[in-house]
Amino acid sequence: MYAIIETGGKQYKVQEGDVLFIEKLNVGQGDAVTFDKVLAVSKEGGLVLGAPVVAGASVSAKVEKHGKGEKIIVYKYKAKKNYRRKQGHRQPYTKVVIEKIQA
Repeated sequence: MYAIIETGGKQYKVQEGDVLFIEKLNVGQGDAVTFDKVLAVSKEGGLVLGAPVVAGASVSAKVEKHGKGEKIIVYKYKAKKNYRRKQGHRQPYTKVVIEKIQA
């Protein structure tokens, strides 16, 4: 059984026990979080698609930790104009473990 959920502007295919690194959520470490935007659910009877979401379906997960991703370098310059800007960025994330899919 799997589900397709939407969070942080992205879509994820999840199964029970999966570990996801998603956009940062304002939830404490160790707390439970419920994703209500379930776009599709695969069951024994087949695939149930939502329009746009599946009614009554939800995915519960547990927040394992918060962190920051790898550093990326943003470098801007304009040729022959002595314009150079170097900036680093680390995207914050939340690590969650999928516990249950209710459909």
